[in-house]
Amino acid sequence: MTTFVLVGGAFTGGWLWERVAERLRAAGAVARPVTLDGAPDAGLGTHVRELTELVDRLDDPELVLVGHDYGIHPVLAAADRRPDRVARVVYVAAGLPSDGDPALLLVRDETVRARLGRDTAPLPAPRGEEWARWGSLDGLSGDDLALLDRRAVPQPAATLTEPLRLGGAVDRVPAAAVMCTSDGPGVDVVEMLVRTGPPHLRKLAGPGYAFFELPAGHWPMLTHPAELADLLVRAAAGEGRRLTLDDDQPSYEQVEFLLETREFPYERHGRLDVYPPEGDGRRPAVLLVHGGPVDADRTPTPRDMPFYRGYARHLAGLGVVGATVDHRLYALTDYARAADDLAEAVERLRAHPRTDPDRIALWIFSGGGLLAADWLAAPPPWLRCLALSYPVLAAPPGWETVETRFRPVAALAGAGPLPVVLVRAGREHPAFAATVEEFLAAAGKHGADVEIVDVPEGRHGFEAFDRTDASRDAVVRAVRAVLDRVTGTG
Repeated sequence: MTTFVLVGGAFTGGWLWERVAERLRAAGAVARPVTLDGAPDAGLGTHVRELTELVDRLDDPELVLVGHDYGIHPVLAAADRRPDRVARVVYVAAGLPSDGDPALLLVRDETVRARLGRDTAPLPAPRGEEWARWGSLDGLSGDDLALLDRRAVPQPAATLTEPLRLGGAVDRVPAAAVMCTSDGPGVDVVEMLVRTGPPHLRKLAGPGYAFFELPAGHWPMLTHPAELADLLVRAAAGEGRRLTLDDDQPSYEQVEFLLETREFPYERHGRLDVYPPEGDGRRPAVLLVHGGPVDADRTPTPRDMPFYRGYARHLAGLGVVGATVDHRLYALTDYARAADDLAEAVERLRAHPRTDPDRIALWIFSGGGLLAADWLAAPPPWLRCLALSYPVLAAPPGWETVETRFRPVAALAGAGPLPVVLVRAGREHPAFAATVEEFLAAAGKHGADVEIVDVPEGRHGFEAFDRTDASRDAVVRAVRAVLDRVTGTG
């Protein structure tokens, strides 16, 4: 017989799961909704000890730990400590935290994150529409909201600020995720991140992880209890969609640049690498800005990858200064830090003796696209071009933790005559493609100067994953468009 231990998110307790628990029991399972310690000084460690002790007390042969929202943090930690006692972990409307991540990283409201950064007092429970700060209210009735208001309790601050500590044993425990598509991304987003994102996500492609979608908001145990109970039973039985990777699929760390380039010596200046062209005198410069988030311990770092080094060498071969940067976009809450790193790199590049400080282009890729907001909102006169390759230009579902400052669509109102070169992948992930279309609609409204380089059959990261003549032609056209604007001579 399967036993489900049900752990809710912030401000909640076992009462949140009553409707699901009733249906699980009707299906022949054991359901144990959990209410964790709500004392003001309780932390994530407190909850991990509680849950681990519960696992030790249970003598159930098939134990499934279910974590909703914040609840996935103590669930993962308990499973990591008792991997041989836990048959499966199930994520419900939850992030995918790693070792060292505090739950704070997944708090969507930036004012709440700021408050947690300076105040150790418990967070008061939301009321009414304030619940939207923690997730989508899609499907909640007035009675559901009243239930949340009536039964919610303050959340101890340390539960959200203490880092999750995992020793790696949890990776041996099978896992499933219920992706609530009115609250965040669906399985296709996860699949895209597994293919093109940080290497640690590749573990999600394999027999140990399964995925389900539920057209629900952040509170499926209230809005879709029967459907959620059914998915939990199916997850416990090992069902769900599996993700796969091609055995021969390269990663950004491995793939060479798709155009032939000559070797150029480069100079390292802090986070900036500079590839000066042959000859003397000052030249226009193009700074290549990688996407993200990336792993903090990723090796090689983006500027050392053949992908970005190839772009920089190609630019140097065409007579301009190529440059790359390592910025610290390690989580969705790191855009401000990454923006500071980028601004510092730009100033270093402009001060370089081979750079014409009045002719600079920024070329931003993928998830780094949100960093374009600052440069669009108030472009300096020396910024001659902003290039964007398969960018994220608004916060897609699941990216609500990104500060509102980083919204290129809104920033377009201040872009003025700044030329923008947009490289658009025809087979882009739909959630990212929607942000590009939103950007283009705003560009039309504001009369922005945008040249589109279309790659109709290209995927996100087409230079690495679609190494075709069409991809090579798209890179050549994009480079030419950027140089036309930064040099004025093509």
